[in-house]
Amino acid sequence: MTNGLLSIKNLVKHFDISGGFLDQLFIEKGKVVRKQTTVKAVNNVSFTILAGETFSVVGESGCGKSTLARTVMGLYPPQSGEIRYRDERIDDLTPQQMLPYRSKMQMIFQDPYASLNPRMTVRQALEEPVVFHNRNIPRTAVKEKVAQVMAQVGLDPAWMGRYPHEFSGGQRQRISIARALAVDPEFIVADEPISALDVSIQAQILNLMMDAQDERGLTYMFITHDLSVVEHVSTRVAVMYLGTLCELAPAAELFESPRHPYTRALLSAIPNLGEKKPHIKLLGEIPTPIHLPPGCVFHGRCIHANDRCRAEIPELKPVASGTHIACHGAEEGRL
Repeated sequence: MTNGLLSIKNLVKHFDISGGFLDQLFIEKGKVVRKQTTVKAVNNVSFTILAGETFSVVGESGCGKSTLARTVMGLYPPQSGEIRYRDERIDDLTPQQMLPYRSKMQMIFQDPYASLNPRMTVRQALEEPVVFHNRNIPRTAVKEKVAQVMAQVGLDPAWMGRYPHEFSGGQRQRISIARALAVDPEFIVADEPISALDVSIQAQILNLMMDAQDERGLTYMFITHDLSVVEHVSTRVAVMYLGTLCELAPAAELFESPRHPYTRALLSAIPNLGEKKPHIKLLGEIPTPIHLPPGCVFHGRCIHANDRCRAEIPELKPVASGTHIACHGAEEGRL
């Protein structure tokens, strides 16, 4: 794709939760066997995020959204696959080699209180990244920078001597956003940045993020499960299920005509005060990411599944302008 800022290709991230050596030992048929348990959080995910867009990743809790975000940011090393920023591969870099990218790529976490050091004042929390990435910056310039970003996110610079516990949840999230903006990034991963906030505060934070995007030309990777928010802020939307990418489409097209059965079920669950639409109830239970089903991971809950769906993993393929879908039923015209 043109203007690709960040791209990932065949990204895989698994977690070994086997525990210690003794925890892995079991007795089967009179013999001691060793078993390792692996959570398959992200499985062969590929996409490109374009400069200036808001790329949203949605799905149920446990589908791998946050793991994908943290892997993209380098907080988790991937098992395999590639991550490229401006066509430069970054997933295999050492921490020292990653430093030039740290100021360009920032992250806003879900819980602003947990992501802020309770022993640091707002001034210290905001000054730290500025000084770290600009070693020779004058002290007066640092203070001016902190005051500037605080004002931009709607916080009085006179409050910079306060500690995180002295602020409300919405104000703490504003501090987290200010900390991300303090190093003038190009790309921000927002991992459910409003889910812990009241509804009235959510709108304020969203407006703040959109204003910052317009003023600074930011690119967002927005992780959320709130589809009503996604519809209003997104350029494109990626739908995940059990660590795999089901559908990728422009936001307007996805909400107007979803193609994957899982996407249709998700959208049918959005509360609607206007025209009543039938709620799609999925079959069966959600499989565990420890033991993924063969073939399409969604086949056990899909009314359109056939033998091919149960045996063959579908590939993400283009079906229309800007829309990609991983579904045998859509490919064969059965939906």
